[in-house]
Amino acid sequence: MTYRGFFPAVLFGLTTILVIALTFSLVVSIVLSFTSFTEHSVKWLITVVAFVTMFFGGTIAGAKAKEKGWIAGATTALLFSLLTFLVQYLGYDSGFTNEQYLFHAGYIFAAAIGGIIGVNLSSNK
Repeated sequence: MTYRGFFPAVLFGLTTILVIALTFSLVVSIVLSFTSFTEHSVKWLITVVAFVTMFFGGTIAGAKAKEKGWIAGATTALLFSLLTFLVQYLGYDSGFTNEQYLFHAGYIFAAAIGGIIGVNLSSNK
């Protein structure tokens, strides 16, 4: 892989996160519609998948950036959090709760760790 720049790498990681999140949301909504599962019964699965998705998006961003992986991963998750906040604030007229702030801080941390691993996976040593 050739070095393409920091911000394209971050946008590629963000796109990866959004595609995985939207696909998983579609699958969960179909499962909830056609089974007796409730949102409460899949809460932990959704949380785990969200953190794994952030980690994976950070890994992709770090691998594409090839340097400063923790910054690439954290920036990727920060943009996702900003996008989530804007949708929630502008679309639903409510800000983040304290619990959501903790989740998004965890997302940023998970993506930063993923970015570190992504840089190390992309190195040609």
